[in-house]
Amino acid sequence: MQRRSITSAFGVGLAICFIPLPVHIPLAFMLAMLLRLNVPTLMGTVFIVNPFTVVPIYYLAYVTGRFALGQAPGNFRFELSWDWLQNGLGPVWKPFLLGCLICGLVFGLVGWLVLDRVWRSRVLKKYRTRGSRSNL
Repeated sequence: MQRRSITSAFGVGLAICFIPLPVHIPLAFMLAMLLRLNVPTLMGTVFIVNPFTVVPIYYLAYVTGRFALGQAPGNFRFELSWDWLQNGLGPVWKPFLLGCLICGLVFGLVGWLVLDRVWRSRVLKKYRTRGSRSNL
């Protein structure tokens, strides 16, 4: 239980959540071994994307990418057809992938920073209260 391995694992796990391919677990495990990160924290964070949260998370990525590209909101209609896959999916992928990259970087960095600051403040608080108790 070291601060650096846990906070880094949390940030990397949040970044991995925004990869739109089903490679979260193997990639997380490989990065945990290579970067010496806390495996339970990394695996737990990767499971933030699950069947209940995948649509809102990837929609946020799509909206972020659309905003970054300066695209106006458009009508999105899904059809289960080969024609839709060839023509209707094209305009969606560019903002979606850019949004996944942006959100992964931002959420990973912010998650790491927030958890690191919370961890440090709690340790400092415990250290200060321990020091004041020993002086009594």
